[in-house]
Formats: sequence, C-alpha cells, structure tokens
Amino acid sequence: MQIILKKDIENLGFQYEEINVKPGYARNYLIPQGYVDLATPSAKKQLQEILKQRAKKEASLLKQAQQMAEQFQSVRLQIVVKAGSGGKLFGSVNNQTLSQALMEQGIPLEKKFILIPGNSVKVLGKHQAKVRLHRQLEVALPFELVTAEEPKKKH
Repeated sequence: MQIILKKDIENLGFQYEEINVKPGYARNYLIPQGYVDLATPSAKKQLQEILKQRAKKEASLLKQAQQMAEQFQSVRLQIVVKAGSGGKLFGSVNNQTLSQALMEQGIPLEKKFILIPGNSVKVLGKHQAKVRLHRQLEVALPFELVTAEEPKKKH
C-alpha cells in the first residue's frame, strides 16, 4: 500500500517520503495515529507542490547533513561494557547507547536516526551502524565494544 509520511518515523522513513507498507500496518496503526496519508493522485500532486516549495530549504538541510557527515569521519567510538566469558555482553548495546556516546563526544544525534543491524549488539568487538542524516544521506558509524579491563586506546 502506497502512503506518504506526514512526519519522521523511526525505522520507516522521513517526512514527505512516499513509501510502500503492508496494508494492515497502514490501516491499523499508521493512519489512525495520523502519521500518514494514502498516496492518492491528488495527495501525490499536493506532495510535489510541497516539495517544490521546500526545495531551497531541503538544499540547506542536505548541506547541514553533509557537514555533520564530515564530523563522523573523525569519530572513534569506543564503548566500555561489562561482558562475560566468550565476549558476550551482560545486556546489549542499542541505538540509545550510541546516541549517548555521541553526545559525550559533542555530537548531538537523536537515537531514531541510528540504525543498528539486528537492533542491538550483544558481543564485544568492532561493529558498524548506519546514521541517516537526511533522506538522501546515510553514513557508516564504526564503533568498538571493549570491557573495562582492557586499556582504552585513543585514536
């Protein structure tokens, strides 16, 4: 079922994006919550007008996103966690944890823009998450999980 998002929705898309979802999800959750409109021909036409008007603003938002992407080039996230034998964590590391770690490094980023494969990480080592800074810009965010016993390395 084709729909148009009225606002940013975590793990789905950004405002004014036209996407395809399962009919039950749209009918039972998205439409009653007021998050989406059906992608009818008139709604699509209206969306094109809105996007034309927002084109200038969109260009500045994309520029800001690209500047933020440059910040991610120098970021080295090393998160200290508690782990048992075999490198298995007590608990897990999710997008909230990564958001807090970025905040400590001076990069404010909401957790809804961080996508971790499988939604969480439960083992020590190097991992990678995706950060959606703009609907057209996604950057990789490498991070490493270490135990408190290991000395912290500065890069």
